[in-house]
Amino acid sequence: MAIPVRRVITGHDENGTAVVIEDSAATNILERLERPGVALTNLWRTSRTPAPWDEDGDPVEGKVVLSPPENGSVLRILEFWPEDREALAKLDTKAAFGAMGAADNLVEDTRHPFMHKTDTLDYAIVIEGEIDMLMDDTSVHLKAGDVLIQRGTNHAWSNRGTGVCRIAFILIDGVKE
Repeated sequence: MAIPVRRVITGHDENGTAVVIEDSAATNILERLERPGVALTNLWRTSRTPAPWDEDGDPVEGKVVLSPPENGSVLRILEFWPEDREALAKLDTKAAFGAMGAADNLVEDTRHPFMHKTDTLDYAIVIEGEIDMLMDDTSVHLKAGDVLIQRGTNHAWSNRGTGVCRIAFILIDGVKE
């Protein structure tokens, strides 16, 4: 079960005074049987740049998808519990990524069944725990306080430790120039 994430949203009252308009646990959460031990909590999403800051409504309502909208961004927290490599090898990765509208993002026949690639620039900030980001032939070990900038590369996340790893991600729609 996902660890609750408090989401505080500011705005303006009818007089234009800055106020908190929401202070509650985020509810847009994706946990799936096809990838046990991983929970994704969406906190905010933009659909264009420059991003509007005065629109009504909750931009993360609805289905959780992997990538941000075209010209947009998404802020989310991911939890990775320790991996069971034997169980992982038996999972339906297409179904797991398909649940997020991203079955075509998988990179097949790689060193990790959840290797994927997105057309995004991602800022990843490790909040708690440790994790390895696997790439084609190399990996990097990250721990709480580390920041990774992922620029459209093949990658997979592997928690080989004993405790949960929580990472804040900001995904920005990108393009290869």
